[in-house]
Amino acid sequence: MLSVLRNRAYRRLFTAQVVALIGTGLATVALGLLAYDIAGADAGSVLGTALAVKMVAYVTIAPAVGAVADRLPRRALMVASDLTRAGVALLLPFVDQVWQVYVLIFLLQAASAAFTPTFQAVIPDVLPAERDYTRALSLSRLAYDLESLFSPALAAALLSLITYNWLFLGTVFGFVASASLVVSAALPKPVAPTAPRTGGVYARAIAGTRLFLGVPQLRALLALDLAVAAAGAMVTVNTVVYVRDQLGRSAADVPLALGAYGAGSMVVALLLPRLLDRIPDRTVMLRGALLLTAIFVALGTITAADSGSWRWPALLAVWAAFGAACSLVLTPTGRLIRRAAPAERRTAAFAAQFSLSHGCWLLTYPLAGWLGAAAGLGSAVLVLGAVASAAGLLAVRLWPVRESAPVEHEHAGLPAGHPHLRDAIRVRSGWRHSHHPLLDGLHGHR
Repeated sequence: MLSVLRNRAYRRLFTAQVVALIGTGLATVALGLLAYDIAGADAGSVLGTALAVKMVAYVTIAPAVGAVADRLPRRALMVASDLTRAGVALLLPFVDQVWQVYVLIFLLQAASAAFTPTFQAVIPDVLPAERDYTRALSLSRLAYDLESLFSPALAAALLSLITYNWLFLGTVFGFVASASLVVSAALPKPVAPTAPRTGGVYARAIAGTRLFLGVPQLRALLALDLAVAAAGAMVTVNTVVYVRDQLGRSAADVPLALGAYGAGSMVVALLLPRLLDRIPDRTVMLRGALLLTAIFVALGTITAADSGSWRWPALLAVWAAFGAACSLVLTPTGRLIRRAAPAERRTAAFAAQFSLSHGCWLLTYPLAGWLGAAAGLGSAVLVLGAVASAAGLLAVRLWPVRESAPVEHEHAGLPAGHPHLRDAIRVRSGWRHSHHPLLDGLHGHR
């Protein structure tokens, strides 16, 4: 897996991702402490609203970025996003009003909504070989999981020496370092559009979404995103409720439970590159989604039990299983988008995925919280489990079964009406044909 780090450009981009993630993790800890200083007992409400603001920024800003990304230098867009995030982080220690927190969080996450899809769209150009790209996706998944474990530990160590306001400087350093690494990386030139872009900004903003709705595999991916969001929201929102109220354990066990989720995800991310060399993405991702239903049933058993020492290790196992199943779905996502979208529309496709997937989280986060608080954890498990199950079954129905390997050559330069080009258009539209074996399933999966 680490062999892809021999590529100098990717190595610098991956390092930029890691240091930015660590900085974001430090900001998350510091923001919680800042909210408590400002709002006291209402800090949870402040953080919940900030989380909703974050998701709104992701859902609304990413498509707008996709509409203009092909007109902007990718390096400049990523660097500007990093410097914007650094500037916002630098201002956070000085806020003393709740509304100021919301404004700055929106600006911070708007910049992230510009950076992340652009970054994701660059990697397939830097690593054009699918084998290398698959390993890069696993490394990215590992980076996210390790950050969730490492950043809180680093923050705890730093807080024994400094006040939490200084943690925001760590965030600033992370984003500035990320910008510097992006500047130093040699990025390949983006593929020029094969046809002039038409329509207004709004039409271009929804182009990525229309691509998702027009390609069967991407429609299935949207359903998979909803299944993952149902499981992830249950873990993120209700871990503290399970550990503290349901099981009566100490606050120190909360990060241990979250760590179990991350550990399950990391194990799968380490195993997937070799697995995906032999098993189609469709099989891996759909089985991961369907596995979530069984895990929700196991969680329901723990929730319904009144007592028993077995519940704590069972909860850790269930959380690890959630992490593993979600990683089965999430890790190959980039491969799917890479195959389904033409190179010149890749940024728009990744922006649409970023926006639509976070729209799913915007739905499931409050559902997990409100149901758990108003109707009890059992109701939350039942409803979110039903959502995950229905979404998984819908993905099975939407994703075509018969798919062959994607073509390894481009059609640039072919005249309009050329049979190769007509076949490629049919495949991108989700149509199957049989008269040209090489092109059949151009954007499908092995």
